[in-house]
Amino acid sequence: MTELHTSGAVTGTGVRSRPRAALPALCATQITSWGILYYAFPVLNPQITATTGWPTGATTASFSAALLVSALAGIRVGRIIDRHGPRTVMTAGSPLGALSLLVVAAAPDLPLFTAGWLLAGAAMAATFYQPAFAALTRWYAPDHVRALTVVTLAGGLASTIFAPTTAALTDHLSWRATYTVLALLLAAITIPAHAFALKGPWPAAPPAPAHAGGGVSAIARSRPFWMLACALTLSAFTVYAVVVDLVSLLLERGFTTSQAAWALGLGGAGQTLGRTLYSPLTRHSTTTTRTVTLIALGGATTAALALVPGPYALLTALSVAAGMVRGNITLLQATAFPDRWGTTHYGHLSGLLTAPVTAASALAPFAGAALAAPLGGYPHLFTVLALISAMAALIAAAATPPDKPPACGRRIRKDPP
Repeated sequence: MTELHTSGAVTGTGVRSRPRAALPALCATQITSWGILYYAFPVLNPQITATTGWPTGATTASFSAALLVSALAGIRVGRIIDRHGPRTVMTAGSPLGALSLLVVAAAPDLPLFTAGWLLAGAAMAATFYQPAFAALTRWYAPDHVRALTVVTLAGGLASTIFAPTTAALTDHLSWRATYTVLALLLAAITIPAHAFALKGPWPAAPPAPAHAGGGVSAIARSRPFWMLACALTLSAFTVYAVVVDLVSLLLERGFTTSQAAWALGLGGAGQTLGRTLYSPLTRHSTTTTRTVTLIALGGATTAALALVPGPYALLTALSVAAGMVRGNITLLQATAFPDRWGTTHYGHLSGLLTAPVTAASALAPFAGAALAAPLGGYPHLFTVLALISAMAALIAAAATPPDKPPACGRRIRKDPP
């Protein structure tokens, strides 16, 4: 009888060792990488534009360009991890991320500022959720949902920790000095964690399920694949626009930068809380039902933020609720592919699936900043974002996964913890 041990991964040839430190290390590096490379920017951007005179649209476009680079590079990163494992690519991404922020901090003009963010995009592709998900899905299959939940529970703390931390640093330092401190912290935590904790042998890919026949190309060209990609892309656009523009929404409504940063940070705590609900949700819903439900709830919380002017406590509660939905959507994106087509080509095909999703998240900050004024302010922008989420939910309803045969064969016994 095949057994699944907490220190091994089941493959076609039995149990293979997985690095015991991989999961806690990836928890720490996801908090740090997301907190510094992503969540620090919306807190620092008002100070960047105020002190340099650079237009908000231009600085936000530089940040968006980083996410576009991440989307494109992520496809290649997924292929590398499928073949060779995560250690080399994630370890290389850590110093690249620190270097990119040092370039951003020292940039005397917009072109060099943008160049720094383009480097940061390559680092994001190598260190953010996608490579971590690919690693954990292979090492922990078939119990990978639990591992993914743990790492995203930790990752949800990124904004909770680093948004207020970044705001506190700016009380004493310039934005350039703040990014320098954050770059050194990023290097100190993530380089050794990736280099020493991801050294386990890389298991062979599991066989593809019978219903996913046709290989990588056939799946990538199928209607359900592209309908799913479209729904997740539109949803990601709204989710990330809300994250980046929440600070601006609250500032427009008269709240302070510190209050806005805390609301954003507590939304990150909501992500962590929400992710604890994902495993029960998977046991009581079909793949399509939970996809539609979560995307629709994302639109509902966005609409509430658009319509409710205050008080601050209520807006903070809505930020937490939006974070809870956002946390579940992150796990939805991580499991959307294996739920439908198995884990055989996870790195490659999830890279293809998430490339437009990441591109949408890249365009969202720039589009939000560009559209807010013509639309009449951030509340109107959030209303439009809610309508886009509703459209995404309708598309998700049509993205029916392929039929799966009933489970058969030998049962997998789990040893007691």
